Amino acid sequence: MNPFSRITKPLLPSAAVGLTGESAAVVSLDRRRDVLAVRSAGIVTLPEGLVRPGFDESNVAEPAELADALRALVTSAGLARRSRWSIALPEAATRTAILTLEGAPASRGEAGEMLRWKTERTFGANPDELRVARYGLRPDAQGRARYLATAVRLSVLAEYESAFAALGWHTGLILPRHFGEGWWLARGARAAAGADSLLVSSHGEGFTAAVLRSGQPVLVRSIACDPEDRADELYRFLLFYRDRLQPAAGHDDDAGVNLSQMLVAGDGLTEQTAATIIEETLDARPHALRAADVRLSLPSPDLDFAQIAAPAGLAALAFG
Repeated sequence: MNPFSRITKPLLPSAAVGLTGESAAVVSLDRRRDVLAVRSAGIVTLPEGLVRPGFDESNVAEPAELADALRALVTSAGLARRSRWSIALPEAATRTAILTLEGAPASRGEAGEMLRWKTERTFGANPDELRVARYGLRPDAQGRARYLATAVRLSVLAEYESAFAALGWHTGLILPRHFGEGWWLARGARAAAGADSLLVSSHGEGFTAAVLRSGQPVLVRSIACDPEDRADELYRFLLFYRDRLQPAAGHDDDAGVNLSQMLVAGDGLTEQTAATIIEETLDARPHALRAADVRLSLPSPDLDFAQIAAPAGLAALAFG
């Protein structure tokens, strides 16, 4: 099952906010027959230093100032009266990993203890200090249980929630940006064909790279690096992908490298740079995902799908 559909709940808001350290974007969607349409959207540059995303340190210098910036943004987008939102947090404020249980637990309680130990070891923090969301994935080729896990420190989350509370917002769904972006790749026609999809979600502190196979994550890496090192780090990630996901005897689900589509979102790595690195490392030319490929109607050609993909993906969950 597609893990992005697993987080879908009834009555999720059809509007979402996406945050980075440099900007905030807002998107509201409607369904028109079999097309999702952007009803309203806006992007604003945040004051320098207001949001400094990080997993282990304070993120928001002044929650009241962030609330003021968001209030101005939603007002300009005609969404000031809306109170229910989904939120895409900055990538560097969160951590995501695929947790694999090495053995079969004897009970549900033992499985919980194994996951707790894995969570602490993977994220380097006491699970009691984190908000962790886990979604079950298909077992790997050896039959081991796997989970997609994402974590944010409670202290960091409280800073963002303080700004949202000042606006009177109800925010039931708060996830990393790459969850919203990855939803579009999971929805794409090429994902249904069983081929691989690549997400590169770039931000000021580095980027998150994820490979989806048949709509499910099989490889996720959050990479912190300087801007000038992003291309080299993507090259290393793709080499790891190529070497790690070679065919396993007798397992058709591990079909090796077969990259058919990609989405390069955020700022810092251009689509052309990513395409060149992919061709050099994998000898592949994946299709660059566009709004039309996922039946998303944009109100203007000036609206960049890659810049709003994160909040738009979370807003799209309202429609299943």
